[in-house]
Amino acid sequence: MSELIHKKLRVVKLLEILQQDTDSYHPLATNSLLQRLAELGYTADRRTVARDIEILNAQGYEIMQVKDGKQNAYYIEDRSFSLPELKILIDAVQAASFITDKKSDDLIKKIAALGGSHQAEILTDNIVHFNTRKHTNEHIYYNVSILEQTIRDKQKVAFKYFDLDEKLNKVYRRDGAVYETEPFALVFNNDNYYLMTYDQSADGEVRNYRVDRMDSVEILPDSISKEAKAKIRTVSKYTEQVFRMYGGRNAKVTLMFDKKLIGTVYDKFGEKTKIRKKDEQYQAEVEVQISPTFWSWVVTFNGQMNIAEPQEINAEYRAWIAQLQN
Repeated sequence: MSELIHKKLRVVKLLEILQQDTDSYHPLATNSLLQRLAELGYTADRRTVARDIEILNAQGYEIMQVKDGKQNAYYIEDRSFSLPELKILIDAVQAASFITDKKSDDLIKKIAALGGSHQAEILTDNIVHFNTRKHTNEHIYYNVSILEQTIRDKQKVAFKYFDLDEKLNKVYRRDGAVYETEPFALVFNNDNYYLMTYDQSADGEVRNYRVDRMDSVEILPDSISKEAKAKIRTVSKYTEQVFRMYGGRNAKVTLMFDKKLIGTVYDKFGEKTKIRKKDEQYQAEVEVQISPTFWSWVVTFNGQMNIAEPQEINAEYRAWIAQLQN
């Protein structure tokens, strides 16, 4: 190895050590850095370490220097992710039901490592496994990878779709027939990944499939239609409607509700929802999909929320309640 290459690699290894094993609470003294470099096969002395750190600082790495007795000690403070940010990412992985236990553990270790060895130890020691509803489909990563490529290349996709029986055996829908669809988006909602597809025969021309319930996913050579491509531009609006109140026709309704349900309305429809006071109650105009799911959500509040307008939709709601009571 030439001296120039050796020097460049030594600087890289020094940076890796500092990134992985130092922070403001755990600086490494010059002697420790020299020992670590020697273990990796790189010769250096105090002056070369100081020069290498100057080179790294000149490149914007912001390596801090403190005193450790009579020695200089060094650490990297500014990282891509802070401890709270990493904790949020880890909790998001924990909360996602579609990620299996095994894949969750793998991901958590990788996320924790982004904070360096000391923060990784803190993060992994404090993990609370709060989601006991993890799914078991280990092919989820493969499915996501294939579907992402399919959407990127705007091609059709084929797969089998299944449910689980009481013994966790796969029960394929349509007697195991292959679904051929025109995908245009992957959406994360309520702890699951959904594939959004264009289907002219569907209500609203869109069908959604849970990615963890897919098997034998395969990219087809045919391109998706221009109608499916047009759906890409409406993903945001569509998901706001469908995944809040799943299924049914679109409609704008005015909800009338008690003050204590203001937070519930914001949680369901977003904090940009305009709420105004009317007499002793509050009202908001929202866009939903009219379906039993929407009716069930309204009835949950035991009369503290009602549909004020339009009257025909209120009549549908009352008829649905009457049918339940018969």
